[in-house]
Amino acid sequence: MALELVQVITEQGSLNRKAEPAIPDQDLLVLYRTMVLTRQFDDRMMKLQRQGRIGFYLQSLGEEAAHIGAAYALGPKDWIYPSYREPGAAFYRGFPLTKYVSQLMGNANDPIKGRQMPVHFSYREGNFTSVSSPVGTQIPQATGTAWAAKLAKDPIVVLAFFGEGATSEGDFHVGLNFAGVFKTPSIFFCRNNGYAISVPLSRQTASESIAIKAKAYGIEGVRVDGNDILAVIKATREAADRGRRGDGATLIEAVTYRRGAHSSSDDPRMYRTDDEVERQTLLDPIFRFRKYLEEKKLWNDQKEDMLQEELKNEILSAVTESEKFGPPPVESLFEDVFAELTPELKEQQQYLMDHLKRHPRTPEVK
Repeated sequence: MALELVQVITEQGSLNRKAEPAIPDQDLLVLYRTMVLTRQFDDRMMKLQRQGRIGFYLQSLGEEAAHIGAAYALGPKDWIYPSYREPGAAFYRGFPLTKYVSQLMGNANDPIKGRQMPVHFSYREGNFTSVSSPVGTQIPQATGTAWAAKLAKDPIVVLAFFGEGATSEGDFHVGLNFAGVFKTPSIFFCRNNGYAISVPLSRQTASESIAIKAKAYGIEGVRVDGNDILAVIKATREAADRGRRGDGATLIEAVTYRRGAHSSSDDPRMYRTDDEVERQTLLDPIFRFRKYLEEKKLWNDQKEDMLQEELKNEILSAVTESEKFGPPPVESLFEDVFAELTPELKEQQQYLMDHLKRHPRTPEVK
């Protein structure tokens, strides 16, 4: 049983008007701005990493349509469980650039107070949970949140992002099986970008697609062009509607491509060719969406130049502001786990503060 690839705008730019989702013009422009912002932010952060101003970075180059379109299709109270390649979804929900840059630097303005590795941020105000390094752990967590919402009769849906590599993990099976049995309002959004670090999709699964795996769990499966933001919005909206109606979960496979390296520590030339990447560049999601806006008379070269300059300055300002912050205060090491410190933690805190007082130039604790 093959699953048809949902497309609204083809690779050649043809528009399927019957499938075109209803989106106000102003929202289309916000979506485009967010995609370009994410692209520029990625580029700037990689340069900062190469300059040694941040230690590590993960790009989303070429995958902007998949995660930003999915975030747009949700309601503001719906929850997102991210993987680590969806910064645009957080930007769309209002995550401040300065906070993100500060998280990459682990400074005093970092919402996580320097306790996580770079890119592993969270955005509580935006119902955007913390990024985790272990692959797939967010999937059963998202299912549990959706199950709790259903029990509480809270009309939200919960979306979990992950890559195709996560579908090889037990957490994928656990989360989808539970969601199928209890018909939770869950959306499992797989960014199938071709590679799990250096491992190609062909070594991840023998199935003809990721989406077809939904059949085994008794949930809906949808395969969508992940470089077509309108198709992503259409598929995710339908999945959210299905969840809110009480009709259960959906597995969306967004077919896209990871044009950048897995991370700033990776060299993809070791396992794929430049020609392969070049072919995918021709399918760029931002270029495709821009052509759509131009045909609707919403965009032109002048607006593009102004936007590029505006975003460049916005990102540079966020970097400049973030670099003004020092490291998180040492006292914050003892915060956020317990509402009130235990006697043992109070003793450790006092020991540390006394040590720093005696050795102000050597803060390392032995």
